[in-house]
Amino acid sequence: MKKMLITGGTGFVSGYLAQYFVQQGWQVWALNRDSREQMPGVTLIQADRHRLGDALRGRSFDAVIDAVAYDAPEVESLLHALEGWPAYVLISSSAVYPETLPQPFTEEMQVGENRIWGAYGLGKVRAEAAAQRLRPDSYILRPPYLYGPMQNLYREPFVFDCAAAGQPFYLPGDGNMPLQFNHIRDLCRLIAVLLDQQPQVRIYNTGDLCPVTVRQWVEMCYETVGAPCRFISVSGEHPQRSYFPFYPYGYQLDVRRQQSLLPDLTPLMEGLRESWEWYCQHPQGVMKRDYAGYIAQHLAAP
Repeated sequence: MKKMLITGGTGFVSGYLAQYFVQQGWQVWALNRDSREQMPGVTLIQADRHRLGDALRGRSFDAVIDAVAYDAPEVESLLHALEGWPAYVLISSSAVYPETLPQPFTEEMQVGENRIWGAYGLGKVRAEAAAQRLRPDSYILRPPYLYGPMQNLYREPFVFDCAAAGQPFYLPGDGNMPLQFNHIRDLCRLIAVLLDQQPQVRIYNTGDLCPVTVRQWVEMCYETVGAPCRFISVSGEHPQRSYFPFYPYGYQLDVRRQQSLLPDLTPLMEGLRESWEWYCQHPQGVMKRDYAGYIAQHLAAP
């Protein structure tokens, strides 16, 4: 049985990864501080990744998935603590591409500061650089917006709530801003292919082949719930993040590298149905924001 270490292992991305590879027959360890409930079938290594000490001494792994590295020191501490030379996969982000670059973004483009994502994107740039310096054979993945079961951010669950309540949806402007998504299961499947085939190409944009507009995405969420959708357009004088779960920033990734390894992806409608089913069963598993409060105070008709 192959052995895998996953950093985190209790949140959305890292927890789903842990469950997925357990189901695929891997023996999985999760490195975290044991502050949350652990996933079934996963062995805990309790440690703070910033102060690993001897936590990994005497342990060997076939693969390491670094799902919660947000800056260079976190990558450096982990790679220095690992024994042997396991395959290493860093979950980075599409936030490493400056917003000024031409789109769609390709893996060959120079990474750097993105003013929309700020410190988060710069941290991921430094994390990638550390991985490439210490482990030139690292695989680096750059997903757009991840979604699917266990997604705990108030994105599609917010739209589901609006639909279930029979409310109109307050749409930013004309609703034509593009959004590109990546089902978490497809990210896991790509990692499995990388570990199995070990291609020479090391950096991959991930995600659906094409983006959808905000309007299309909201309509699909309402259809998933089984509710009719009525829009109210909101002007730019209102801060978009006050009433809508995405920044006013549309972009597209070129995912042809991913497609060469993983040509069949989860259709967005199918993925949204899975998200809705999970949310119905785990309504407390989402970190909600008070978009409805801003709408009631500033946008809704008296």
